[in-house]
Amino acid sequence: MSFPLLTATAALPALGAIATAAVPAARRTAAKWLALLVSLATLVLAVVVLVRFEPGGDRYQLTESHAWIADFGVRYELGVDGIGVALIALTALLIPFVILAGWHDADPLETRSSRWRPTQGFFALILAVEAMVILSFEATDVFLFYIFFEAMLIPMYFLIGGFGDRAHAGTDENAAAQRSYAAVKFLLYNLAGGLIMLAAVIGLYVVAGNFSLQEIAEARANGTLDMATSTERWLFLGFFFAFAVKAPLWPLHTWLPNAMGEATAPVAVLITAVVDKVGTFAMLRFCLQLFPEASKWATPVILVLALISIVYGALLAVGQRDIKRLVAYASISHFGFIIMGIFAMTSQGQSGATLYMVNHGISTAALMLVAGFLISRRGSRLIADYGGVQKVAPVLAGTFLIGGLATLSLPGLAPFVSEFLVLVGTFTRYPVIGIIATFGIVLAALYTLVLYQRTMTGPVKPEVSAMPDLKVRELVVVAPLIALLIFLGVFPKPITDIINPAVEHTMSDVQKQDPEPEVEAAK
Repeated sequence: MSFPLLTATAALPALGAIATAAVPAARRTAAKWLALLVSLATLVLAVVVLVRFEPGGDRYQLTESHAWIADFGVRYELGVDGIGVALIALTALLIPFVILAGWHDADPLETRSSRWRPTQGFFALILAVEAMVILSFEATDVFLFYIFFEAMLIPMYFLIGGFGDRAHAGTDENAAAQRSYAAVKFLLYNLAGGLIMLAAVIGLYVVAGNFSLQEIAEARANGTLDMATSTERWLFLGFFFAFAVKAPLWPLHTWLPNAMGEATAPVAVLITAVVDKVGTFAMLRFCLQLFPEASKWATPVILVLALISIVYGALLAVGQRDIKRLVAYASISHFGFIIMGIFAMTSQGQSGATLYMVNHGISTAALMLVAGFLISRRGSRLIADYGGVQKVAPVLAGTFLIGGLATLSLPGLAPFVSEFLVLVGTFTRYPVIGIIATFGIVLAALYTLVLYQRTMTGPVKPEVSAMPDLKVRELVVVAPLIALLIFLGVFPKPITDIINPAVEHTMSDVQKQDPEPEVEAAK
């Protein structure tokens, strides 16, 4: 029996979470280092998965399958395609930076009861989220996927509600109330989506007789599983609703600005750069593969919702006064691009959407973490409380600018390639949608450059005149992310070579081919 590499990649952070939580209360620093070492070891395993994966090989590789709940046809089945491999690598890459960036975020405060900020618990919860996200990217049993899709809500709830942003205007009681509201809203929205999905999962079992993604997809493809049109559409809607909440897609997005605004900057990165990717990933893996006809039936409505997300999120980002909420609304706009690329039903659109998931994770992590360093120095999230920072902290301002330019998809930085592919792939099949979506790029330039202008340029405000520049630990967090943004901006081939074969399989699932280019005959 071969080594269960996929299980090990998820089990290591899970065991690390237990070990970190068990560290004695007085040894907070030891707990931090343990969590960091576990995350680095998980990154090593993710790299091994990446190296062992063969882009031209079988659709699902490194597979594992064991009986679990035999009476109900539930199996412990794991497998990865190119899309899953890329997102596992992204998750494992970001978690060490999240831990380093949040090194002091759970340290006890003299003005607050330390029992609400147990350092060990903070880092253990981060590792628990990593384990559940990785298992979600690996699971090929629908019921197994559902368990971890829902289970990750528990540690995220405590990270948002118990370890909120310290730069909160107002009293400690007000800050605690805002954190609780954000955490409960996050939990209720996602639980509602999950409960609807559970009904659809049960319905799928009634129709198919098992939960195996591969067996159901093969039965659909060869005609041995006959699913009524109305049944398929209802099941699709049950799955898609849960994924749209997680993504988040307008109008199911309202939990995200609250959650990201009240969470610490590293936890905000965990939300939008890691956890939310499970929603868009699942649209590709489950919606399109299990319900191809229903996916095509729902495409026009989904594209309109994605388009609204793009424009609406960008417009609200322009009007924000809070730095973190601005990044949250910008992310809603970016997820609109990802979902639009998925349901454009073209190879360019889906390749761009998958690449966008990776690039958005890196760019949002860079921008939000630098914003977190900035906010921790000033003690305020309000844009109006800053000014002239580039004169006193030029490295901080420079990295903030690069993160912002990546957010607006500047050519030469990683998100440009993915956004370009999404727009091209959408335009070839839905030209009107593609044209209107480009308005989101203009708005992205507006909210990013205005944010930089108001915080970093102009006269130095007295409150920031003594602001220190980035420290060594902070540079270790930011520098690799900036380097990746530049590298993938000029050479995205290592990722596209991995994801393109998986996209071809998805296009085959929905029986779609790229539109032929319309070229006028030469006269």
